[in-house]
Amino acid sequence: MTTISIEEIQQDLRGYLRRVAAGETLVVLESNQPVAEIRPIAAPARGARPSGLCAGEFTVPEDFDAALPEDLLDSFEGR
Repeated sequence: MTTISIEEIQQDLRGYLRRVAAGETLVVLESNQPVAEIRPIAAPARGARPSGLCAGEFTVPEDFDAALPEDLLDSFEGR
């Protein structure tokens, strides 16, 4: 982990961002006090999930989008 001052990062922002992109973590100091940490973004743990993984394991009921009973709606709305 490298420490740099605000002045240093302002002088060569692109250079420091290249270092971060290469895997380095930077701690930015103001008056010798850490104020920020700049680190690379972690790569996603895995790719997108393929569609259809649970095909056939769940069937949507025919009345899935039917209106709810009034007493249930009233309880959601606090009546």
